Amino acid sequence: MAQNNLPKGRPLDELDVQILQLLQRNARLTNREIALQLGLSVTPTYERIRRLERLGYIQGYVALLDPRRIGQALTVMATIRLKEHSREYLEQFVEQVQKLPEVMECYYVAGDFDYILKVAVSDMDAYQQFLVKKLAGLENIGQVQSHFIMMDIKKSTAYPLDALL
Repeated sequence: MAQNNLPKGRPLDELDVQILQLLQRNARLTNREIALQLGLSVTPTYERIRRLERLGYIQGYVALLDPRRIGQALTVMATIRLKEHSREYLEQFVEQVQKLPEVMECYYVAGDFDYILKVAVSDMDAYQQFLVKKLAGLENIGQVQSHFIMMDIKKSTAYPLDALL
C-alpha cells in the first residue's frame, strides 16, 4: 500500500476502497447492493461502512441538487484580499463568511488572494445585492474580484482513490 496519512489501526484494503468508490458514485446504494457488487455478505459490508464512517473517511451523505432548478443559476468564484492579516481579522472574516447563505464554499489560499468563495445566487442582480449589502459590508475587505461561471466543463464530487491501494 502507498504511504499516506491513514488513521492508526487496520489500514484500508481493496474492499474498503471499492466501497468508497461505489458510495462516491451513488450514496443511495444499500448495504445489500454494495455487498452484491463486491461479492460479500451484507453484515461484513455494513461493518466496513460503519468503520469507514467512524474513522472519518465518510463524512456524510448528501443529495446533489441542480442549481438552475432551485433558482440558483449564477455561480460566482469571488477572490478576496483582506486589508490586514492579523489573527483577529482572519478569525473574524471566517466567522462572518460562514453566516452568509450565498457562500457555498470558502477556501483560505496562498498566492495573490487570501480567500476564494464559491457563491450561488439567482442572477446578476442578486449577486450585485450580495456584493454591496453583504460582502462589502464585512470588516477588513480590501479587494474583491468576481469570476462568473459561464459553463460547467467538469464538475465532480468523487476523489480519485488509486493512491490508497
